[in-house]
Amino acid sequence: MRLFRGFIAGSLLGLAVLSVTACGGGNTELILATTTSTDNSGLLDTLIPRYEERSGDSVKIIPVGSGAAMSMGERGDADVLLVHSPAAELAFVDAGFGIERARVMFNDFIIVGPAEDPAGIGHMSDTAGAFAAIKAHSARFISRGDDSGTHAKEKTLWDAAGLEVPSTDEWYAESGQGMAATLTIAAETSAYTLTDRATWLSVSDPERLPLLVEGDERLFNVYHVIVVNPDLHDRVNAEAARRFRAFLLEPATQQLIGEFGGEQYGQPLFTPYASESD
Repeated sequence: MRLFRGFIAGSLLGLAVLSVTACGGGNTELILATTTSTDNSGLLDTLIPRYEERSGDSVKIIPVGSGAAMSMGERGDADVLLVHSPAAELAFVDAGFGIERARVMFNDFIIVGPAEDPAGIGHMSDTAGAFAAIKAHSARFISRGDDSGTHAKEKTLWDAAGLEVPSTDEWYAESGQGMAATLTIAAETSAYTLTDRATWLSVSDPERLPLLVEGDERLFNVYHVIVVNPDLHDRVNAEAARRFRAFLLEPATQQLIGEFGGEQYGQPLFTPYASESD
């Protein structure tokens, strides 16, 4: 996480001049499709009640992988997305399914695994080398395998190592589940996995599943808010979606994001990174 603090230089200064539409005028239902990491971490338990009180909107949270969230957006089954799969997000917006994409926050991905570390990756800071070592030792690895932002990141790391995703190897398994469940499976089977830091801190036992690799710039993990395009689906509540987008970007909310988890975990789980565009 320390490596990425430099990425917000200047960003927080921009918060002071953000122009945010007032949150009032709601009393409607807002469907938020978001990643399991924002839900598992508990961040939404802090943000959503505050938004509902201020806006009058009632928020229905649907925690899924980023890919599934964007599929909901394509169908018009969600009003707004909070996701962390940048390449897929750009394709989603370019195809006309989403509008007004904006940066909200970031944290980082990490590689965790068994304390005995059979692949010997604990001393590494290069994720490509770590993935190559995992394969070389045929060490058990649990993938999300669910088209989530974490799964998308994992695939880029295999590629960075010059390797195909080892989906047919016996030591490699897909959970097909969210991050919290995948971490539980990894702990129970003494396996490695890729996770966002926030979920690992909030749901895992670090003695059973310690952090082994961090700090590589490839592990940067940025979250964006996207309004689902109301021109494609009449049922999309674009007004509420825009209210929620504005709420996430305003300085008071960004401060809450930057403080969340600090007291409980000794470090914030997310870093504010608001920008009206990316």
